[in-house]
This record gives sequence, C-alpha cells and structure tokens, in this order.
Amino acid sequence: MSDKNWELELNEYIRQGEPDRVDKSVAWKTAIGLQDVDGLKPSEYLLETAKEHIEGRITISEADKRIHSYYEERQDRSEIEADTKEADIVSVRIAKLLGEKTFQFSPIEWQNIHRKLFEGVFSHAGKIRDYNITKKEWVLKGDTVMYASYDSIKDTLDYDFSQEKNFSYEGLSIEESVRHIAKFTSGIWQIHPFGEGNTRSTAVFIIKYLKTFGFNVSNETFAENSWYFRNALVRSNYNDWQNNIHATTEFLELFFENLLMNANHELKNRYMHVDFRSESAIQSANEVVSKCQNDTLEMSLEELAIINVLKSNPSATQKAIAEKTGKSERTIKRRTVEMQDKGLICRENGKRNGKWKVLVEL
Repeated sequence: MSDKNWELELNEYIRQGEPDRVDKSVAWKTAIGLQDVDGLKPSEYLLETAKEHIEGRITISEADKRIHSYYEERQDRSEIEADTKEADIVSVRIAKLLGEKTFQFSPIEWQNIHRKLFEGVFSHAGKIRDYNITKKEWVLKGDTVMYASYDSIKDTLDYDFSQEKNFSYEGLSIEESVRHIAKFTSGIWQIHPFGEGNTRSTAVFIIKYLKTFGFNVSNETFAENSWYFRNALVRSNYNDWQNNIHATTEFLELFFENLLMNANHELKNRYMHVDFRSESAIQSANEVVSKCQNDTLEMSLEELAIINVLKSNPSATQKAIAEKTGKSERTIKRRTVEMQDKGLICRENGKRNGKWKVLVEL
C-alpha cells in the first residue's frame, strides 16, 4: 500500500469535517502510521475496510472480524504476506483501542494493551519477557540501547509507575509538563518489558494516558512521525561518552510539543543519527538526495544506507545488509522489494547467484 495514497484518502475524510468521521480517520491514520516503527505496511484491503468503518457501514468490531476472516481464507503464506498480516491485524486493533473511552494507569494496563494488540500475532502477547534482549539501531550505527534485565522488569515497572502516579503536575507550565512526560515515556520504554511490539504498545498507552489529562492529543503526530518517535526514544536512552554522545530527551520533547502544543517542529530522523553533527551535514544529506535521477523521488536515510552497502558489495545477502545497516532482516526484505518497485535498485541474474544493481547516481 502506497504511503501517500492511504494518507491522502484518510485525509479527505478529515477535510470533510464531520466529527465522527474525523475521529475515526485520525485513529486509523495513527494505527496505520505506527506500523512503520517495524517497517510494516498494511494492505489495500485494510484501507478499504477502514474506509467502510469511517463511513459507518461497519462497526470497528466488524472490521476486526473481517480482517481475521480475510487471512484465515488465504492460502499463500510468503514472508511479506506475513508482515502485511501483522500490520493489518494490529492496525485494526489500535484503531479499536483508540476509540475506547477506558483506561487505568498501571503496568497491568500496559500489559493488557500489548495483549489486545498482539494476541494471535506473537506467542508472548501480554507476557513479560523472561530473557535479555539487544536490538541493532540504525540511528546508533548498529549499536543497541541497554534495556532492563528481564529479572528486574517487574520491580522497575512498579517503581516508575509509582513515581509517576505520585507526581503532581499542578502549577507546571505546559512546557514543563511536556518535558516530564517525555522523561516518563522514555523511562518506561527503556524497560522494554515485551519481546516485540514495545513501541507500538507504548504509543497507544501514552496516547490514552495523555487524554486522561484533558490534552487534545494530535494523534496525527504519531501517524506521520512514528519512526521519529522510536528513534527519539532510542536517543533518549543511549550513551557513548567516549564519542561525546549523551542520552537526551530533546528530540522526544520536540515530538511531544508537536503532539500536545500544536508546535510545528521539523521532525527529521537524520538529525538524531549519532553521526549527525552540523548544518553542513544537513546540506550534504540534502545534496545526496537531490542527485537522484528522478527529481521527484525522496529517499530515506534507510534507503541510502542500503544503497551504500550494495554499491560496495553488489553480492550482499539480505542478512548481510541487515547487519551493516542495523535493521532487522525482515525490514530489509521489505525495503528491498519497495526499492525495486521505486526503481532505485534491481536484481540481476536471479535470486541464488544474482547481484544487486543500483539504478540511481549518488
């Protein structure tokens, strides 16, 4: 499903201004946009189902059942199909949860949100992990955040939630409140209590939590900047003092200012990369993008990273590309398919003995 097409179609309902349709459309935009944190793209069928729900022809529960039936009837089970299935199922569940007027501030609520989002998708849905994890991050050049040890998760969750529950926002300016919310969100995300799906469940939890304060939460900020949100969480929990890199919530604060204060900060992932240093780096990055053969084509840094790997090693496997870029192998498989569709790269001489060819000049 094209990023631009689904946004344009859902934005049309928002422009029409009918309150019920606007609320549903924004929830769906958020639900679909959040899949990008794991490089997942929902199907056209999901979009058509969303439109029927927005127009009032089906309920959200009926939309949920329709998506389940759709995949139960399908026989082809390619890996890309599996990714799309996850994106579709989780999208409809996020839209459903965002439409519900229930919430309890507790670690159990966060677990319940994870379970409701990923039941039948992950075997560990709603379960606290019992193993330690690391995750290679593009924004850290393949390094990982230090997540909470599995045997300290429960105590750490209880402590963070207790501290937040006893914190008083009374008398704080909106700017001070935003800074505190950014720190709280950063702290609970760093615990990473689940094996997978932490960022999506964190986003849903935080949106619902913020609504209890009466904030007019701009869900579209999540919809349009979900990968930025994840990278900002990563940077808020990463230190490399030897290279003068320090954990900072400044990027996350910009996100929350857009979310809660209708600010208009430019949220660019490249600004958070540990190699980003100066305005000249911005200019250099922009010059690289402008050299693409198609002037209307805008490449992400993720695509540029893949291209750089392929230029140095045209025979690179998807596993090798994943290791070099710090992304998951599943994400690389999806991205290389997308990049072939966009005319950035192509495969020559077949899958087994073939090589990659870069079709753009950098």
